Amino acid sequence: MEVSRRKAPPRPQRPAAPLPLLAYLLALAAPGRGADEPVWRSEQAIGAIAVSLNDGVFVASGSCLDQLDYSLEHRLSRLYRDQAGNCTEPVSLTPHARPRPGSSFSKLLLPYREGAADLGGLLLTGWTFDRGACEVRPLGNLSRGSLRNGTEVVSCHPQGSTAGVVYRAGDKNSWYLAVAATYVLPETETASRCNPAASDRETAIALKDTEGRSLATKETGRLKLREGGGSLHFVDAFLWNGSVYFPYYPYNYTSGRATGWPSMARIAKSSEVLFQGQAALDCGHGHPDGRRLLLSSSLVEALGVWAGVFSAATGEDQEKRSPATTALCLFRMSEIQARTKTCRWDFEAENHCKDEDQPERVQPIASSTLIHSDLTSVHGTVVMNRTVLFLGTGDGQLLKVILGENLTSNCPEVIYEIKEETPVFYKLVPHPKKNIYIYLTAGKEVRRIRVANCSKHKSCSECLAATDPHCGWCHSQQRCTFNEDCVHSNNSENWLDISFGAKKCPQIHLFRSSKDKTTVTMVGSFSARHSTCVVKNGDTGQVLCKGENVSSETCTCSIPTRATYNDVLVVNVMFSFGSWSVSKRFNFTNCSSLRPCPVCIGTGCAWCKSERKCIHPFTACDPSDYKRNQDLCPVASEKWVPPKTAGGGRLKEKTSNRTTQDSQVFYINSIEPQKISTLGKSNVIVTGANFTQASNITMILKGTSTCDEDVIRVSHVLNDTHMKFSLPSSRKEMKDVCIQFDGGKCSSVGHLSYIALPHCSLIYPATTWISGGQNITIMGRNFDVIDKLIISHDLKENVSEYCMANYCRFLAPPSKGRTNATVKLRVQETYLDCGSLQYLDDPRFTGYRAESEVDTELEVKIQKENDNFNITKEDIKITLFYGEKKQFKNCSFENITRNQDLTTIFCKIKDITAANSIAASSKKVRVRLGNLKLDVEQESVLSTWYLLIGLPVLLVIVIFVAVGVTRHKSKELSRKQSQQLELLESELRKEIRDGFAELQMDKLDVVDSFGTVPFLDYKHFALRTFFPESGGFTHIFTEDMHNRDANDKNESLTALDALICNKSFLVTVIHTLEKQKNFSVKDRCLFASFLTIALQTKLVYLTSILEVLTRDLMEQCSNMQPKLMLRRTESVVEKLLTNWMSVCLSGFLRETVGEPFYLLVTTLNQKINKGPVDVITCKALYTLNEDWLLWQVPEFSTVALTVTFEKIPENESADVCRNISVNVLDCDTIGQAKEKIFQAFLSKNGSPYGLQLNEIGLELQVGTRHKELLDIDSSSVILEDGITKLNTIGHYEISNGSTIKVFKKIANFTSDVEYSEDHCHLILPDSEAFQDVQGKRHRGKHKFKVKEMYLTKLLSTKVAIHSVLEKLFRSIWSLPNSRAPFAIKYFFDFLDAQAESKKITDPDVVHIWKTNSLPLRFWVNILKNPQFVFDIKKTPHIDGCLSVIAQAFMDAFSLTEQQLGKEAPTNKLLYAKDIPTYKEEVKSYYKAIRDLPPLSSSEMEEFLTQESKKHENEFNEEVALTEIYKYIVKYFDEILNKLERERGLEEAQKQLLHVKVLFDEKKKCKWM
Repeated sequence: MEVSRRKAPPRPQRPAAPLPLLAYLLALAAPGRGADEPVWRSEQAIGAIAVSLNDGVFVASGSCLDQLDYSLEHRLSRLYRDQAGNCTEPVSLTPHARPRPGSSFSKLLLPYREGAADLGGLLLTGWTFDRGACEVRPLGNLSRGSLRNGTEVVSCHPQGSTAGVVYRAGDKNSWYLAVAATYVLPETETASRCNPAASDRETAIALKDTEGRSLATKETGRLKLREGGGSLHFVDAFLWNGSVYFPYYPYNYTSGRATGWPSMARIAKSSEVLFQGQAALDCGHGHPDGRRLLLSSSLVEALGVWAGVFSAATGEDQEKRSPATTALCLFRMSEIQARTKTCRWDFEAENHCKDEDQPERVQPIASSTLIHSDLTSVHGTVVMNRTVLFLGTGDGQLLKVILGENLTSNCPEVIYEIKEETPVFYKLVPHPKKNIYIYLTAGKEVRRIRVANCSKHKSCSECLAATDPHCGWCHSQQRCTFNEDCVHSNNSENWLDISFGAKKCPQIHLFRSSKDKTTVTMVGSFSARHSTCVVKNGDTGQVLCKGENVSSETCTCSIPTRATYNDVLVVNVMFSFGSWSVSKRFNFTNCSSLRPCPVCIGTGCAWCKSERKCIHPFTACDPSDYKRNQDLCPVASEKWVPPKTAGGGRLKEKTSNRTTQDSQVFYINSIEPQKISTLGKSNVIVTGANFTQASNITMILKGTSTCDEDVIRVSHVLNDTHMKFSLPSSRKEMKDVCIQFDGGKCSSVGHLSYIALPHCSLIYPATTWISGGQNITIMGRNFDVIDKLIISHDLKENVSEYCMANYCRFLAPPSKGRTNATVKLRVQETYLDCGSLQYLDDPRFTGYRAESEVDTELEVKIQKENDNFNITKEDIKITLFYGEKKQFKNCSFENITRNQDLTTIFCKIKDITAANSIAASSKKVRVRLGNLKLDVEQESVLSTWYLLIGLPVLLVIVIFVAVGVTRHKSKELSRKQSQQLELLESELRKEIRDGFAELQMDKLDVVDSFGTVPFLDYKHFALRTFFPESGGFTHIFTEDMHNRDANDKNESLTALDALICNKSFLVTVIHTLEKQKNFSVKDRCLFASFLTIALQTKLVYLTSILEVLTRDLMEQCSNMQPKLMLRRTESVVEKLLTNWMSVCLSGFLRETVGEPFYLLVTTLNQKINKGPVDVITCKALYTLNEDWLLWQVPEFSTVALTVTFEKIPENESADVCRNISVNVLDCDTIGQAKEKIFQAFLSKNGSPYGLQLNEIGLELQVGTRHKELLDIDSSSVILEDGITKLNTIGHYEISNGSTIKVFKKIANFTSDVEYSEDHCHLILPDSEAFQDVQGKRHRGKHKFKVKEMYLTKLLSTKVAIHSVLEKLFRSIWSLPNSRAPFAIKYFFDFLDAQAESKKITDPDVVHIWKTNSLPLRFWVNILKNPQFVFDIKKTPHIDGCLSVIAQAFMDAFSLTEQQLGKEAPTNKLLYAKDIPTYKEEVKSYYKAIRDLPPLSSSEMEEFLTQESKKHENEFNEEVALTEIYKYIVKYFDEILNKLERERGLEEAQKQLLHVKVLFDEKKKCKWM
């Protein structure tokens, strides 16, 4: 095979077989994958990435925003709008695998205002949520909430596009966001997800004022789509020469096709949208259909050039992809600017064109166009006056293109490859400070990649000849490096860049300087500092000469011409420059045979012109005839000229697959295979006609347009219609193939794809039987280039396989005595490891039964011993033999069920007659499992004939025996009953004694130091209290209100704010609303909460409203039952009181009660997890609530495990302890064991492991064997009714000291499931309740269990938490520093005063009022809901226990004496003895508050004023005012009528009408 490049001299002939894998990788020396390439992984597909100048890398994925440092170390995460939850939680809609640019949930990620004087940098983010919302956050502090936000800014459709840029403009030099978006899509499934305002439906480009609170748009701030025009997909936005440019293409989202040419829209960089025109972009050269999709965009500002990646349509399954599908095109911005026209083509604009005018298509710079099969992204920059372009590809490659001086593209270099071949994201982002890095995004990962592989160039000349501006030759290290990697690079002569050229590389020259001596010196560009030079005889080590430099001259050394030196055949020369040196070896052995002159001198030999021959340099020769360098070589005819390549010339136009040469027609049909690996292929077959008529046949491969073609001579013409080629190795890409006959026209064969080597990810099943024949599947990728699949140790045993791109199937060969067989894939001469196959003994069958329920169908059940084989329908064939003539029927496989002892295979014979007779006459069943054939005999059943004979005899025997046995049985039964009673009594004694001992001896190790208490911040605490069941309201109030412009509140809300500050008006409105029949209890609570938020900064006024409304409520209750006041939430004032207490007591709760409360929840969790917990029902042995008691408890014991944690990138700290001891229970499921292991890791290291529970697996290590532990696997016990019992630690027989490895799952093949009624754990189903399924050793020893035996566990749990509980209660009803919280003292005094004024003498009434207002309305709500105070999750079990504690707490405040009997609920009995003590403490608490000196009005006002100031800017009061207005306008007529009837409210009535007018006018505005 001969291979040549059309543009280069012929290369040495390639070997017929491709390179082995190692040699191939070394030869290509292509993409590096060293430790210098950090990777960060997101939980979801990345939708946007941006880099700031000083604050790191920002990545948006799903609803999450992550900040990384420049080394991709994670700093922090934020959910959209700071919503509660985990940043890894999934999003409901998933984008396509290869989305269009900008198709994601995150639409914008724009750092701006960086470096502006006296201003901090900001980050603008855009999301599809909330109808396309935007947030502005401070760059340096993402943990702060959003400074500004607005809706309908970006596209709200995940598949829609958005592009934007922020700039300064206008008289005030304000910051504006110019944003282009696809606001409306014709996709029905997304229509309900967002519904933009009518004005936005026509908008294409909008200008938003980012200084305003809500990113509002002025009327002059929008550019509309042309009426009747289609959708536009925007790819990018950038600034150039005073204008904003938006690259886009018209796109039909329904059909998935581009409807026009890619274009560039241009608007002025100003405070208004001034449309400056559009221009079409033509990058269709080389593709018959043109390239109408724009995939990526990059402005090379220093060059005034814009680069774009364009693509033709590829079809849904990429079936239309060809080597010319995508192209990189460069356009001059000055030409685009000159060609833009303001016509009504895609946008509504003043029409300066005729109707028949069409957009003029701007042509790219032809020399820089690069055509490739699958480009996805581009980034351009200028380095050392060279234009460098980085290109991403669809198969995970990062390419580098360096343009020549006339902007000519070179053949791209592959500088990195992603192993998983994930398509590269459409945006490549450079490092802002170090130009040696670029950030490569693909799928869910971001990598920091070096922009060049300088180290692959091994010499100075090779380094500089590569013309890579990032690389240069470092003298001090004697290698090719980046400038900043070169030590002492501040010395300009220590690092040579490409501008010096290869001729400036240091070179040692040996030449005849005179008749008597030969001089050795060094030329090139380097620092002429102190240097020494030595010349030695290479054979003997004799020093021939030695020198040292003088001043700034280079060291030279002269060798005298002596006769003795003529025998010196090898000379070693070394020049030393302090820390670095250069050496060269000269060999004069073959001087006399060297031709011509340049070759002779290049080796150090001498050329004698007079004698026209090459001589030893130390041989005498006239100096005038001596030539010291190649430039002085005399005649051009003596220069070595490379021969021309045979069959040279550029590839001709490929228009037909028929070639005519001298009236001979050659016909090309196909090429097989059409995919080969990057190693090449030694037997590629081309089919056609008349091949034997040609004498010179070559194949020409053309890939990337700027790379050389491969010209390959035919290996073997097999016959007239078939010929074979051996193709060389190549990079990953698709290439055009054509065949040339006898130097004629090249006939197209089609396309050939070079793809990566195969990669295996899973073998299933990995266990088979020794006879073989089971269907095995290997999952992975690129399997369609496999030459052979081999299973053996000696690489000789081939198997017959069926391979597609993503999987291979084969039949397992027999084991031949081995227990493990290696699976390898052969590609050319390279063998790739693919795992191993384990062999176990053949399955053993014990018998079968044939049964029939209907006469047309026969069911056969075959019993088999349990094993670990995954038998499928394809593996098994069953035949039933019956009758005297051994007739047979094939039995169709149905399913396999497994129980504890045996596995049953079910099959059916259908559509038969006389099924009963077939069953009765059945002889055997033949089972074929792959290569294994077995005859299974019927389970032993007495023959009917023997039965008829033996029945009378048996009957007589039974009659005689029965009499004797009956008497014996009665005695035996009496004895057994006595034994069972004794056993039962013993069991009861043991349980009672164990319970008693546990109460006296059990001690829970409560951790006193539990780290920082995870308090929620004030606004989340308040909102969870205000809206306990309306989580939807939370996010609209949690906007960060810092830096809010006081004038930003619109006029209508300002007027409403002033109106509700009129006390008479507000009280009248509340009373009027409460009289409306459809003003529900939920409405009353919501109204009270909205009012609390609206008056959050006016607590003094809110308190006065509370007083008025409370007095009015007392007036209503005094006529009926005063003791019922404030007991339920049936009025606005009752919810208002709850909210007021929450606001005023938040500080007391955090400072005094929070820590003991958190300790209680932690201790309770600790005690619950100490015993068995049923994972299905959540019931536990240790609990406070009888309803959650696990009384069907099995015997259990503690197992001490040694756990080893796999090292992962998320947790690489050197201080992390990865080997820890963990105690679990043998009845714990694998999932429960995971949770305890995670908790132990957190306790040991003080930080979490770094992965989620469903991302890790557990593996039992016993010697060299490894067994993955799963809740459900093939060994799981299946009960009679089909219910699967979850695997436990005991199920796997794991003993004390066993080693468990925690590893990261490669793929989530066994993801955690939501267990349903088809699963059980500790509580068995009814049908199994009286059976022991633990094993044969316990059979017949079922334990008698009753719930009441375990009620002591309630008491045990109470004892464990008792001290913590009492500490909590006393922190609530204590008076720190003998002072009550202001709010409690004030409101209790208010209630006392009201009772006095109403002449209520019954002290119980005031006690009940106080109890209903504080413990009932506030403390109970907190005690039952720890998630209101802390950032934790409340489980249903914890909720049940806290309900018991809350009941005991309220009983302590009750005045009625509890009369409890033995039949009382355990929840009441549990704390019955403690309640009297608590009651006395409560009475003392109330008395101590009453005895404290009263608060003055000024003290209370000062407290309320301080609280108001604390919570300024916490909430968006505008939203609360808007919600209040909705209630007012709903009952507007009723309120207005009430105001008309009340005196003194005439002015309020006028103000209300004015407010309504303002709101009605506001509705007409676009942003309402």
